[in-house]
Amino acid sequence: MRILLLFCAAVSLAAAQMSMTAVQLKQFIHSSIEKKFPDKQVVKYLKMYKLTERLTDRDLMMMIAENPGPETTEQLKEMQEASRSLPVPDDGKPATPPPAPMPPPSSADQERILSEAREIALDYTKHLPDFICLQYTRRYIDPQGTDYFQQVDTVATRLSYFDQKEDYKVISVGGKLSNKEYSKLGGAISSGEFGTMLKEIFEPETAAEFNFERWAKLDGRICLVYHYHVTRANSKWSIDWNNGEQMYTPAYSGSIFIDREVPVVMRVTLVAEGLPASFPIQEAKSMLNYGYQDLSGKQFLLPLNSEMRMREGRLLVKNETEFRNYRKYSADAVITFDAEASEPVEPKQK
Repeated sequence: MRILLLFCAAVSLAAAQMSMTAVQLKQFIHSSIEKKFPDKQVVKYLKMYKLTERLTDRDLMMMIAENPGPETTEQLKEMQEASRSLPVPDDGKPATPPPAPMPPPSSADQERILSEAREIALDYTKHLPDFICLQYTRRYIDPQGTDYFQQVDTVATRLSYFDQKEDYKVISVGGKLSNKEYSKLGGAISSGEFGTMLKEIFEPETAAEFNFERWAKLDGRICLVYHYHVTRANSKWSIDWNNGEQMYTPAYSGSIFIDREVPVVMRVTLVAEGLPASFPIQEAKSMLNYGYQDLSGKQFLLPLNSEMRMREGRLLVKNETEFRNYRKYSADAVITFDAEASEPVEPKQK
């Protein structure tokens, strides 16, 4: 009877307040566990109050770690959810000021770095060796347009880069060997990752407008991020629907990430602008990441992975592509693929 009377006294005393802080809640939970208050009575008590500040994940986990009853645990979770819009409790410690942002580079440095990156990008394909690699693409769709994607297949492709030209030979689709033409696969496909994309952005006739946007960190590298825009009149980016049934060349914009130490582009993004309502594709965007790869003992900056997204009505389409197993090109170099596997295997030299 003593425990129950103490519990009732606590309820009576707190009823006049009808609110409590996170600290008071933690104290009560600790006390109720020590005194073995019944689970249902604890919940009944908690339902009479509202928190005056946000219940953090850390505080919630600390209380759950004390093993309250199951109904009390659920009530604490409900109280946390109801407190999400409330201010964070003050822990009494002076707030640590955020680090001062890096000042933007001077206008002269912005122009210099952009100019050096443009020069490297325009000459990029001229300095690439002939090579082959495995282009491995996972293709997804979301019929309802809710960003909940379902994987529909995978496409493994032998990508050859010879004499500054790309050639795609399909190895398998959905884990089954295939000899389909790359351009006739159906669904969403992409090409031009090996220099074409960058070259078209930086070419003088494209007349892209560049503006320094911010600093960013990408794979441990400090990068300058520039926003750019290309008008439709100067665009060479073609969006093909249903194997040439309809095509449109949109204006586009995006960002380029330039390494601060060596002015090479580490990431480029593209977003189509002004797609007409009559065109089946209403949204299209792409992102391509570069990284250093070893080819015959030398390091070359080559595509690592890319992501492409499109929307047709409510249908969302997403492709995630990886470029793997780079090898120096030779007439008898081959890439083998296990048709039963869902992932590509290490290539072998013939």
